[in-house]
Amino acid sequence: MLDPISDMLTRVRNASRAGHPEVLIPHSKLKMQIGEILRNRGFIQNISTDESSERRNIKIVLKFSSSANGTANPFINDLQRVSREGQRIYVKKNKIPRVKSGYGFSIISTSKGLMTDDEARKSGLGGELICQIW
Repeated sequence: MLDPISDMLTRVRNASRAGHPEVLIPHSKLKMQIGEILRNRGFIQNISTDESSERRNIKIVLKFSSSANGTANPFINDLQRVSREGQRIYVKKNKIPRVKSGYGFSIISTSKGLMTDDEARKSGLGGELICQIW
């Protein structure tokens, strides 16, 4: 696997669109931090480490809202990887883009760790633009 972050985002996107209640992802510290940000922003219900198999996995419980006709709509409409292995995208503190006019957010890898675009603007930090979620 060339890009584990892209794999994580794809697994979450596919599970969300298919209506699965949870998704398992191979464990890493960076993926765990991204999942914590998603949980803190209210896009997923829970994130935990699953050690029931021979390998450690991250178990993400997805969040759905019910519509008027009784169907379950996922909270995550889309996740998009911005910076890739082959082309890193860096942004300065005053050039951090807004996602969907503020309805979504970006995750940025700064010198102080991973943070959302709002936190990076408040801290006055730029960095690598990892992904966008809305």
